Amino acid sequence: MPDDIMTTPEGGEVRDTRLAEALGERYLAYAMSTITSRSLPDVRDGLKPVHRRLLWAMHQLKLDPDAGFKKCARIVGDVMGKYHPHGDSSIYEALVRQAQDFAARYPLVDGQGNFGNIDGDNAAAMRYTEARLTDVAQAMLQGIDENTVDFRATYDGEENEPVVLPAAFPNLLANGASGIAVGMATSIPPHNAGELCSAALELIRNPGATTDDLLKHIPGPDFPTGGILVEPKEAIREAYETGRGGFRMRARWHKEDAKQGTWRIIVTEIPYQVQKSKLIEQIALLLDEKKLPLLADIRDESTDIIRLVIEPKSRTVDPAVLMETMFRATQLESRFSLNMNVLDADRTPRVMGLRQVLRCWLDHRHVVLVRRTEHRLAAIARRLEILDGYLVVYLNLDEVIRIVREEDKPKEALMATFSLSETQANAILDMRLRALRKLEEMEIRKEHRKLSAEQKSLQGLLGSESKRWAAISSEIEATRAKFGEGALGNRRTEAGALLPAVLIDESSFVEREPITVILSEKGWVRAQKGHIAEDAELRFKEGDGLHTWLHAETTDRVVLFASNGKAYTLKADIIPRGRGDGQPVRLLLDLATEDEIITAHVHKEGERFLLAAEDGKGFVARAEEMLAEKRTGKQVLVPEAGKRAMLCVPAEGDTVAVIGTNRKLLVFALDQVPEMTRGRGVQLQTYRDGKLSDVQVFGKATGLRWKHGGGVRTEADLREWRGNRAGAGKQPPTGFPKSNRFEV
Repeated sequence: MPDDIMTTPEGGEVRDTRLAEALGERYLAYAMSTITSRSLPDVRDGLKPVHRRLLWAMHQLKLDPDAGFKKCARIVGDVMGKYHPHGDSSIYEALVRQAQDFAARYPLVDGQGNFGNIDGDNAAAMRYTEARLTDVAQAMLQGIDENTVDFRATYDGEENEPVVLPAAFPNLLANGASGIAVGMATSIPPHNAGELCSAALELIRNPGATTDDLLKHIPGPDFPTGGILVEPKEAIREAYETGRGGFRMRARWHKEDAKQGTWRIIVTEIPYQVQKSKLIEQIALLLDEKKLPLLADIRDESTDIIRLVIEPKSRTVDPAVLMETMFRATQLESRFSLNMNVLDADRTPRVMGLRQVLRCWLDHRHVVLVRRTEHRLAAIARRLEILDGYLVVYLNLDEVIRIVREEDKPKEALMATFSLSETQANAILDMRLRALRKLEEMEIRKEHRKLSAEQKSLQGLLGSESKRWAAISSEIEATRAKFGEGALGNRRTEAGALLPAVLIDESSFVEREPITVILSEKGWVRAQKGHIAEDAELRFKEGDGLHTWLHAETTDRVVLFASNGKAYTLKADIIPRGRGDGQPVRLLLDLATEDEIITAHVHKEGERFLLAAEDGKGFVARAEEMLAEKRTGKQVLVPEAGKRAMLCVPAEGDTVAVIGTNRKLLVFALDQVPEMTRGRGVQLQTYRDGKLSDVQVFGKATGLRWKHGGGVRTEADLREWRGNRAGAGKQPPTGFPKSNRFEV
């Protein structure tokens, strides 16, 4: 026995294993279990295991659409006890979601009782609610008893469950899916089943169809709550091509005239997965905080139909402008992400595009057709064998009767006399006497001819790929006719809508007043009312201090330049006010932990800045090029790998002074530095040993200035240090600060 294995008195083994290896092995097993058995749907039927087990258990309980309802507690109990050994609450939540017409585009469960509402209220307890399958769920299960899919043993080995459903309905895209696994996630919006069937038929007719060809049939998602899709067509195409992207949704609204020239806005549809009650709470909170200056009031007049009434502040307000401000500030506009990460037929997680998903569904339907046909052929063969045996009886009736009456072993005698199989002999011996009448013989011959013709037809189907795809096309046409029309099938989400060209001057909604923006060394930002003096006492957290302070106004925009070369923009009115510590700037911006703010300035049109990295490369950028609309900022300076952005100084003047950590000063004309919108820039100063320390842009007539003693020293005669850009420079004048910083 190896030295690292010890036996215990009970006969077990103790093995020495490194903790990292043991944890890695166990965590990997957990991660794979989460990915393949919990969080990601199968591309073939679009279901996760819990949903598949729910439908299978309800099928076993014979809860068909035309049958009666059964208590959800009974269904959940069967699922948990036989197939899904997890908590009953998680199973019931999955069942409830499949029954909510505002959550599922094509509900798989027909619920009776309180199954929650769009306000976010929970469903009643499972002992009160009842359920049965819908026609859509029945289509998902169609043919499951005909050996169309594989089965596997359940967790305790006492039952069998399907690995995947036959899925005559394109459920993955029709109902969508969402889930978070370990290291990966999925997010698929619902679509219109009729459009999906049309696209699938296009793919059958033209196997080389591109995403553009398919998008002629599928203009975008179709959410159960309706709404308006305002995503550009180019972005939609890119999302469906790659399997990753997103869709921007807006509420549907219209203007309603009231008395005496007044009006109001009525919202009739809200974005998918937005809870109406929380939406109203959000709008009311913003109204109290005076962040919706054009809005007077909002109230909910909904019944089972959504009706939100929005009252404007004044009748002179433009309705489009009011709604645009609402869309920007509230969940009346939301974004649904697309990440088509699914399990393929080999149970491997993959991100697929639209064409791949449809192709996988069609291939699955082809496998189902072949297996169903083979199953039917086997059943026909068994029946024909028995019918052939029956016909032997009618041709030799007297001899068969004699053998049955007189022989001790009639089965063996029948088999030997008429060359019958054991199955045929058993069938003959099991015949009833009344089956020997002439009319019964005619029925058997008729059935034999009918089955023989069906057998020939099915054999022809198996032998011809074109016939198989024609049969699949007919099935998809039937699915489109059943689920692609009427109240359930009509498109609910308006697709192809363009964003209205509404111009909003947001600064006109902000009260203009002076403030002082204060940024601490540890990245806390705050604003104090008024323009405080330079010598004013400022308080910070223990161990923190002043980094930058700026005089600004609430209508200004503050631009922050970080060590990653990105510029970030903060609206001055959203900076936390008061005499507290403020808020970490990382909560307002997407700034990585290893990056830090270098400088901050108030944006002014027409200004220019010299940007530089620590390796001495830089360029001049206009202030407009440093404005960023997103939290993620805008990449302006692109430092070399391993280098950091270091400086952002105003480019006011005609001369540049550069000094490095090697204490070499170089002065050259500003026009030698190019103006760029983004890039690494050019070499400002060359270093053999060292890096950039500081830069100053100044006017030639004014001279170079730096702090000296308690004041400022100005050096006008700079001929000794003048040169061309990218030079090495010379030792600075006597008295230049040892910090190698101008610090004017």
